[in-house]
Amino acid sequence: MAQLGQMLLRVWDVKHGACAMLHHQINGSAGRLAMIDSGCTATWRPSTFIKHGLGRQRLDYLFITNADQDHMSDLQGLWDEGIHVPVWHRNPSPTADNWRDMKLTGGPLTDDARRFIANCDEFRGPPAEPFNLNMGGITCTTFYNPYPQFTNTNDLSLAVFVEFDGFKILFPGDLEKPGWRALLQRPDFCTKLRDTNILVASHHGRESGFCPEIFDYFTPDAVVISDKPIEHETQKMGPDYRRVVRDSGVRVRSTGRDRRVLTTRRDGWIQFTVSDGSYFIDTEYAG
Repeated sequence: MAQLGQMLLRVWDVKHGACAMLHHQINGSAGRLAMIDSGCTATWRPSTFIKHGLGRQRLDYLFITNADQDHMSDLQGLWDEGIHVPVWHRNPSPTADNWRDMKLTGGPLTDDARRFIANCDEFRGPPAEPFNLNMGGITCTTFYNPYPQFTNTNDLSLAVFVEFDGFKILFPGDLEKPGWRALLQRPDFCTKLRDTNILVASHHGRESGFCPEIFDYFTPDAVVISDKPIEHETQKMGPDYRRVVRDSGVRVRSTGRDRRVLTTRRDGWIQFTVSDGSYFIDTEYAG
């Protein structure tokens, strides 16, 4: 039976970073707000948008898929703006001390890294208002590799599946091939991969995040890449992703064009509207 209302999910253009927001709507009234990663640019911050653009003082659910700066560059900004964040998800396997040690190998801690580490101690136990019971029928399922099987932040990424009304999108953080292959040893992860509609490319579309074996389990309708202007050969993976999606790709409603790979670099923000068993894609630019 079709679910009531609709899900709006927008992947924001934060260059070589990551930030997506989603909420449930009924009759134009927006429900609770969730965010996957808190990347920002010099001119746009999710904390500012939530407080002043949306007029909200509360971010109901926050997922940080990867503990590197490009995925959490406005994390402290949420606290600085006084935005209440009651539920926070990350890979729970490393302790705060483990994360601190891993981050210090890359140099001094940023304010956002300090906030991430502090949150590991502050957010403990099951949330009082679980996501899957309070998002109007939107559900999420998370997977992660354990520490110390992996001791690098990329392969300790939190993989987040978001589902609503027959639509499924996967945010895998910055998983690299070893991390993907470890998760593929889990039957529940392989089962969850099936029928995934949209893949957000791991590691911003770089070659290190491309794992061909995952496509033994699903054929995405399209791939989304959150990236900046191409500077490295490892960013030129568009043709590889085009080969693993469905032949027709997806129709972008705002442009009337069929696409297999969408990028924030060309398309700006990318929005998915899901309702009545269908989904539509709109983009900021013509792509």
